[in-house]
Amino acid sequence: MSNQKWIIKEEVARIEVRVGDINYGGHMGNDKALLVFHDARIAFFKTLGFDEKNIGGPGIIMRNAQVTFRKEVFLNDLLLVDVGIENVTPMSFDVTYTVRREKDNAVVFTGSTGLVAFDYEQRKPVKLPEVFLEKIRTARCAGRAI
Repeated sequence: MSNQKWIIKEEVARIEVRVGDINYGGHMGNDKALLVFHDARIAFFKTLGFDEKNIGGPGIIMRNAQVTFRKEVFLNDLLLVDVGIENVTPMSFDVTYTVRREKDNAVVFTGSTGLVAFDYEQRKPVKLPEVFLEKIRTARCAGRAI
């Protein structure tokens, strides 16, 4: 395995900022970034034929999260999210996110989530299934790897 970027899929999700996403500062609350990441990750896994409960056997569990805010996000902004996979190890990988505002294509925030393959019946981390690894290898060859 390696620390290189495996794949990135552009505009995997399009998300409209709702009134409940806005805080007292009049912009999107910082906690909502993880919800944007979550929605985009679900859409990304769906393009690969997986979901968070099953990536070829086990599900996933989050190890860590990181967000870098670049610009304010406002009510009714439409956000486009590019999602990628990097830093694949035998049991884990990072999912990266670049979130742009549709109207001006400005990058408004970026981030990553560290995910671990997890067997929810045994309540323990496990190895990434070969079918998952093969799918991201194949997608890397067919899509835009960076």
